[in-house]
Amino acid sequence: MLKRFQKKRIQNKIELNLKNRDISNLNDSVVTMGYLVDEDMFQNFEKLFEVSKEMGLKDKNVKIFTFMNVKKKLPSLRQNQINNKEFSWKGIIQNQNANEFLELPFDILIGFYQEKNDYLDLMMTKSKAKFKVGFEGGDCRVSDLIIDVDPLKTNDFKRELIKYLRVLNKIS
Repeated sequence: MLKRFQKKRIQNKIELNLKNRDISNLNDSVVTMGYLVDEDMFQNFEKLFEVSKEMGLKDKNVKIFTFMNVKKKLPSLRQNQINNKEFSWKGIIQNQNANEFLELPFDILIGFYQEKNDYLDLMMTKSKAKFKVGFEGGDCRVSDLIIDVDPLKTNDFKRELIKYLRVLNKIS
C-alpha cells in the first residue's frame, strides 16, 4: 500500500517537474556532462568517460551518479550513489549528494537506463541539466533526445550520441 502511494507521489512530482522545466538553454554547446546510471544494469564507468573524451570533454567536466535498487536500506561509502530507500513516501530525495548532483547545470545529462524507472525518471526531471538524453524503453517525456541502441553496446551508443550531437551543433 505504501509503495503504491509512493509511486503515485513520484509520478505527480515527475509531472510537476516536466511542467516547470526551463528549456531556454536547450541549444547550448556541450562543455559539462553528467550521467545518471542504473548500476544494476551497467557498472563499467570507464567506458562512459571514454565516450566523453571522444567528444572532447575533460574528465573534470564529467560526473557520474548511480542508482541501485535494494531490498533493505544499506549504508554505502560511495558518495555518488543513491538507492530506492532514499526516496521518502512523498517522493522526496533524502540524499544530499544526489540533490547536489541534480542542482548542477550540466550542458547534457544522460540517463543511462533502459527500462521505465520512476526513481531515475524523477531524478532526470528534477535535474537542472540543459539537455537530456535517454534510451528507448524509458519514459520519452523526460528526455530531449532518445537513442535507440542497446546501452550496453557502448561503441554503438558513442557513435549514435556523437552523430546526433553534431547534427544538433552541440559538439564540433
